[in-house]
Amino acid sequence: MKRSTITALGMIALLLTHAPVSAQGISGDVVKIGIMNDQNGPYADNCGLGSVAAAKLAVGDFGGAVNGKKIELVIADDQNKPDVGVAIALRWVDNEGVDAIVGCSASSIGLAVQDIMKNRKKPYMLAGTAGSFFTNDKCSPMTTQWVVDTYAQPKATVKALLAQGIDSWFFLTVDYAFGKAWQADATKFIQAGGGKVVGSVLHPLNSSDLSSFLLTAQASGAKAIALANSGADFANAIKQAQEFGLTRTQLLVPLGLMISQTHGIGLKDLQNVRLTTPFYWDMTPESRAFAKRYAEATNGQLLNEGKAATYSAITHYLKAVAAAGSDDGDAVMRQMKNTPINDFEMNNVSIRADGQVMRPLYVARIKAPSESKYTYDYYEITGTIAPEDAWRPASESACDLLKSQ
Repeated sequence: MKRSTITALGMIALLLTHAPVSAQGISGDVVKIGIMNDQNGPYADNCGLGSVAAAKLAVGDFGGAVNGKKIELVIADDQNKPDVGVAIALRWVDNEGVDAIVGCSASSIGLAVQDIMKNRKKPYMLAGTAGSFFTNDKCSPMTTQWVVDTYAQPKATVKALLAQGIDSWFFLTVDYAFGKAWQADATKFIQAGGGKVVGSVLHPLNSSDLSSFLLTAQASGAKAIALANSGADFANAIKQAQEFGLTRTQLLVPLGLMISQTHGIGLKDLQNVRLTTPFYWDMTPESRAFAKRYAEATNGQLLNEGKAATYSAITHYLKAVAAAGSDDGDAVMRQMKNTPINDFEMNNVSIRADGQVMRPLYVARIKAPSESKYTYDYYEITGTIAPEDAWRPASESACDLLKSQ
């Protein structure tokens, strides 16, 4: 054999040795998806077992298998405790062959689980966890954000109220990463718009008595009291504020509100509150048809934002697995980001390099009891916010994944 031929073969062998190999096939002959959230605590209504039901619908609509391999769901309650969430994620991915996790956990849990998923190269889909850092300075190539975050949701609310002369603000904030991020992002919008923050208080998660915090907010004289909390804490704040007569002189402003919370609190206490939302079940024929299916599968439950997003995330993930011919995390994530999302709630929505699902947001007004004509008829949609106006622009992002493009 000629020396030149030997040299060429050697170079080809060297190139093949260092060339990336595309993983093919389904590991363990099963696609296993973990659903992790609070199932019995203050945030159980946001996702909880209702998200499990949405996940089962997604798997069922896919025929229970992808590329001939069974799809399996595993479920866990993280109890709002980071150590519990971490232990579950480690067991799932290291010992039980879980290929992806859909999370609707506290941001502190989400951050810890995200690190695990990044290191193991497993997709992590956030369907209710709202910290904006997941697509900013803490972004990960394995994480996607499907619902809203602490940047986008308060942005429109703050701007609208500043335009109405509501220029002094006080924050009632839940004392963990999610609430603090919400307050920090909203504060930037307030100050950028010429408003001021006159004070704030932190309250523990799952507080049954918020009276001292609300009295401090009332004494501040702020025109708006921003509620940077969720779940049972938000409900308690609304009801106790009404009891103190706080709403007679000050405006309560939810920075984030799922429709399941609106249902739990009631239109009487929330009527005419303005908010932004990524999804409302009664917007289109497709969303109404799916909401009906969901209600039939859950004994009449309301389809909220997190549960709808769980269905979307799992469906898009499974489409990516099918197209990639593999459950390899890198391959699946590339496919997810290269393919538009199309389902009952989103139409040709892209996933940005930082993991942000670039969906529009909607401006809504909560109806008065007399305006509600049928079950779960709660919102009047008054406007649409384009994705480029809702989400953090790439020019302001600290995410290296955006800067490397």
